Amino acid sequence: MLRRPLLAAGLAWPWLSRADDSLLARLRAGGCVVAFRHATAPGTYDPPGMRLGDCSTQRNLSDDGRAQARRIGAWFSARQLAPARVRSSPWCRCVDTAQLAFGAAEPWAALGSPRAGTEETNARSLAELRAALAEAGRQRARFEVWVTHMFVLNDLTGAGTASGEGLLLDLAGDGTPRVLGRLVVA
Repeated sequence: MLRRPLLAAGLAWPWLSRADDSLLARLRAGGCVVAFRHATAPGTYDPPGMRLGDCSTQRNLSDDGRAQARRIGAWFSARQLAPARVRSSPWCRCVDTAQLAFGAAEPWAALGSPRAGTEETNARSLAELRAALAEAGRQRARFEVWVTHMFVLNDLTGAGTASGEGLLLDLAGDGTPRVLGRLVVA
């Protein structure tokens, strides 16, 4: 029996009593994505003059955030769950979260903060994310991990997330992203 590695972040999910087993089974079955909000990075928004590729100009993970990312990776490792692919927003706090948790980060502009783009760019990014989610859904016995920002997850699913929280996603029958559960590693 697992020791409460999954929490509902204060939300009432109908499968809470069996969240461990059902989410683990779904990850092992594949065809899904765990989309994480980056680990704890104090503050809000990036400072003026922020430049991608220059972490000194961005809001970065705190010591607690780095420890949180390592705990996420340890949770997956302890359950022998290895993502087939780890994609990350190109922002340093996302890349660092992915690397600390999973040892890899494939920067992907579609996961970048919508606060840095135009409406047109954001719409293209959301379409790209939905297409990638559909592709991941066709991959049995494989799952992907995405590390991104609160705003991306909210725009994609309508669900808010805490720092370091993961949403287990697939597509509903109508092609819209569906949240199957939440992963919060204590």
